[in-house]
Amino acid sequence: MTLTPQQQEELIKTLKTRFDNNMNRHVGIAWEDVQSRLKANPDKMCSLNEMEKTGGEPDVVGYDKKTGVYIFYDCSAESPTGRRSTCYDREGLESRKQHKPDNNAMEMAAEMGIELLTVEQYHELQTLGEFDAKTSSWLQTPSDVRELGGALFGDFRYGKVFVYHNGAQSYYAARGFRGSLSV
Repeated sequence: MTLTPQQQEELIKTLKTRFDNNMNRHVGIAWEDVQSRLKANPDKMCSLNEMEKTGGEPDVVGYDKKTGVYIFYDCSAESPTGRRSTCYDREGLESRKQHKPDNNAMEMAAEMGIELLTVEQYHELQTLGEFDAKTSSWLQTPSDVRELGGALFGDFRYGKVFVYHNGAQSYYAARGFRGSLSV
């Protein structure tokens, strides 16, 4: 899928407004540089558009000097509404005997061209504000945990960031996933 020039301009306008309203998330980063990079990467614009459409409110949270990429995270206050009620991955979804949800977090992220946040990225995100005070978000899970049937998720309660485990087949109306994208 590609975005029309009008869709690209609308997305850039939305991202610029969010960028300007949340300068604490990207100190020392100039919007003009981000915009230039976005326009040079239309496939990444499609991923950002999917993040936006599903309620993620993507914003720039960093710049990698080694690779020259800008890093976007979903910065919605709560786990993105369009990505909730999902099992962790296909295996978790298939292991459910009844009441299967429509999708799983890992495949949805791959289809969007993004990656689930890691535990480290989730902690980093929480230094930029309070996220998931009423919801929770699936996180990338180490293979040794996943092989035993588990998956990780995080939330923010009691003024602290918590990372927990659950069966990968579980799903909840208040649990979705947050993604990251390098542009």
